Amino acid sequence: MTVETTTRVTSPPTRTGRGTVLIILASVCSATSGPLAKPAMDAGLSPQQVTSFRIGLAALVLLAVVAVTRPALLRVRRSDWKLLAGYGLVGVAGVQVLYFAAVARIPIGIAMLLEFTAPILVALWVRFVRRTVLPARMWVGTVLAMVGLAMVAQVWQGLRLDAIGLLAGVGAALCAAAFFISGERLAAQIAPLGLVTWGMIVGAVLIFVLAPPWTIPLDILRDGTDFGGWHVPVWTLLVACAMISTALAYLLSISALRDLPANVVSVLGLVEPIVATALAWLLLGQALTAVQVTGAVVLLAGATVVQLAAKAPVVADLPLANQPVHPAG
Repeated sequence: MTVETTTRVTSPPTRTGRGTVLIILASVCSATSGPLAKPAMDAGLSPQQVTSFRIGLAALVLLAVVAVTRPALLRVRRSDWKLLAGYGLVGVAGVQVLYFAAVARIPIGIAMLLEFTAPILVALWVRFVRRTVLPARMWVGTVLAMVGLAMVAQVWQGLRLDAIGLLAGVGAALCAAAFFISGERLAAQIAPLGLVTWGMIVGAVLIFVLAPPWTIPLDILRDGTDFGGWHVPVWTLLVACAMISTALAYLLSISALRDLPANVVSVLGLVEPIVATALAWLLLGQALTAVQVTGAVVLLAGATVVQLAAKAPVVADLPLANQPVHPAG
């Protein structure tokens, strides 16, 4: 006689401290993209041209550095290529292209909120596809962080329901969720530096089809633009955006996925809008409202709850197993 039982196992402990520091640093680096890219776009470059430059240059520099210093990292097993290609096309290029497409048709605050719903999508994937039981506090912290993000983005201002823009924003969220999920799996198989390098190369190929870098006007790159009270050449901002906001940010994010699960990393990454808003205030003179400051506090509180919940044991539902049971007597 057999009965069906569900086995619950405890996941191995994660190095939450290091992972938390890495994803926060990644969020800070990524948050510089707005303040660095906006003056370049004000100078005459399109969002697609800025994206083409930042991803293309990041891919070129990473490839050169890795090829010279650690060429072994460029070797990838054939079995990993399908997932790696998806990571580059969706997690690198897809997020950028769809986010800018959303920004072109709906308010930035709405587009930002849509993209940063990725933590909820990741949590749903972990719970219902991987069948991992998440602590209740993690769900509470995720929702709290999303409320704070809505306050920071001030999504109620200038709402315009453009179907294509909304679909692009939802697509950006799906791509961002795919980045965390696929990145978590690949980070366990491929060294972060090699993974980010190939991800940038694959992403750059797609971006170059949409916005070839040779179409970028050289005279605009040489022109100066205002940045935080200084007058600097546009190309310097784009180089900083490629190295700091792109290459370093992605490398730190992938490294964090080696220490923390994807659902935790995706929520902690929500500090990026706070940093981006603060930098816009410091460098571009965009004032913060009381609601935005309050939202930042709420968002950080939610992210803290998630981080603390990540230290609690997490159990996974395993498939039901038939186990023999001897009748009593």
